Parts: sequence; structure tokens; C-alpha cells
Amino acid sequence: MELGLYTFADIGSDPVTGAKVSPAERLKNLIEEIELADQLGLDFFGLGEHHRPDYAASAPAVALAAAATRTKNIRLSSAVSVLSSDDPIRVFQQFATLDNLSNGRAEIMAGRGSFIESFPLFGYALEDYDTLFAEKLDLLIKLNEGETITWPGGQHTPKIDGRGVYPRPQQGKLPIWIAVGGTPQSVGRAAMLGLPLALAIIGGEPHRFAPLFNLYREAARKFGRDPATLKTSINVHGFVAETSQEAIDISFPPHTDVMNRIGRERGWGPTGKEQFAASAGPRGANFAGSPAEVTDKILANHEVFGGFDRFVIQMAIGVMDHAKLMKAIELFGTRVAPEVRKAVAAKKPALAQA
Repeated sequence: MELGLYTFADIGSDPVTGAKVSPAERLKNLIEEIELADQLGLDFFGLGEHHRPDYAASAPAVALAAAATRTKNIRLSSAVSVLSSDDPIRVFQQFATLDNLSNGRAEIMAGRGSFIESFPLFGYALEDYDTLFAEKLDLLIKLNEGETITWPGGQHTPKIDGRGVYPRPQQGKLPIWIAVGGTPQSVGRAAMLGLPLALAIIGGEPHRFAPLFNLYREAARKFGRDPATLKTSINVHGFVAETSQEAIDISFPPHTDVMNRIGRERGWGPTGKEQFAASAGPRGANFAGSPAEVTDKILANHEVFGGFDRFVIQMAIGVMDHAKLMKAIELFGTRVAPEVRKAVAAKKPALAQA
């Protein structure tokens, strides 16, 4: 199993100290976090695209390119690219450039986006939310297939007659993942296209999302694909500290500051510390805890979901003390990841014999 991290590069005021974190400071810290994750042997780092005043990552490929020059092995990906409001050709070119800078470590995680600011910003209508993504995803896949693109055009994309698109990725083709939040139609689309699936779980009980993986695998078979060849990932919120109480104490203020702010926009009720701690329990969606607790929770969910190929945790939710976040990354890389990998590796021979 691959293990990694993702973030949206939050900026603003630290809810604990009141200290202001500027885009310049957050991006500098971000590169240090990616560099540490690489040094610790983590497999993946994802950076989300947002166009809001509380995030510094409106151009993930640019920040990841800076990280590419200071890392050696870790895979670098958007998490996600809001493909609906972007130009698929430019997205492909940016990540192909990143792929060459990183010696073949770039990926694209494409999604429709959970925020809507990019649509009016780039001149798109929200009523086209679904058709924009479907058409632009088809074009992105076509761009990935070869150097010369011929495209008939559509409702949202222009006709292209045999034009070359450069540079080409060093690894031949860019891995393109579909990111979903729980919509069965999106899961079915990923299966139909034969693309790996990244499932975001940020609330509720993870086991309730397991049927989506079953749907993905069943749909893949119906489309004549071997589910064993299609990768899956779960992307979650969490934090790692020496003890579960410390993990909750550190992550609760920034996490709740963000979620309550979004909740006020969307009509959610506020979250208290008791509710936050409950979500960090064995059946909750919050993977906050000690290294042993987080390890056990990952492995338990690996069983529930019938396995997954990648586990990605967002620990930098809200504005958080950089040193504490670096310590959490260290614990995840040195004490969680090795134990998870060892347990999964030990399980494979037993499954093969069975």
C-alpha cells in the first residue's frame, strides 16, 4: 500500500495563537513538508486547487514544481485539479512539465471541485457543472494518449485538427485519478473509463462508503475490465501525535475553525470538541490519534473496503503550527507507514495461499 499526505495550503490566522500566516510563509513551509515526506519514504503528496482567500494553492502545479527540485522519490499530484473550470490542454502541459522536472513522478487527480468560486472566476456557468467535467475529462484522457490531438469539439471545448501538445510526460502517460466524494455516478464513470478512483471521506462512518468500492469493481467487470488492475485510494482527515489526546488537542482548533467556517456557508451546525473526539474513534472518519491508533484504523478500514492501494491523510487542515505539523508528518512516516506496510505485506501471502 502507498501512504501519503495532501493539503490545501491553508492561510490566515492561527486559531490558537492568533499569528498570521501569509501565502509566502505557507508555501515555504509546504515545500519543507513535502521534502520531509520524501526523506521519510512516504509515497505521495497531493495539493488541492482552491480559489478562496483562505488557501494559497490556486496553482498546484507551480508549487509542486518547486517541490520537485528538492525531492527524489515521492509522487506529486493535484488533489484535486478542478478540471471543470480549467483548460484540459493547459492542465496536461503543466503536469507534463512537472513530470519532466520530477523525473517521472507527476500525477493528476481530477475532480469537479467542492467549492464553486472558480466557475464565475473563469467564466463558466454552474448549471454546466456536470457536462463541463465530463467533456473536459474526455479531452484530458485523449491528450494523454499521444502527441497529436484531433478533437471534434463540443459544448465546452473547441475543435482541434491534428495539433501537437508539448511537452510529453517523461513516464509516457500521466496517471489520471478520478476523485469522488460519494456520488455513485462518478464512481461508475471512473470504472467505465478505466481510471483509478480516489474516494474522499471527511465525515460520517467510513464503512458506509465501502459499497462505493464494491460498485466500482462490479461496474469495471461489466465494462470488461479487471478490477485488480484498477487502483483505489481513500483520502481522509486526521493527525498523528504521541497520544490520542495530544492529537485531538492540536488538530481540533484549526480543523474546527475551517469546518465551522464552511458550515456557516453551507448550513451545517457547529462542531464541538466532544463531537470531534468521537469522530476520532475506531468507527469515525477522523484519523486523529497516536501512531498505534492510526495504524490500527488504517488496517481496519483496509479490511472493510476489501483493500485499497493508497491511503492519503490531510493533516494540515486550517492554520496550524508548522513545527507541530512537521512532527506529525515524522510520526506518520516513521511509525505509522512502516507498520501498515508490514501488516499489508504479511497479509498478501496468506491471501494467495487461501
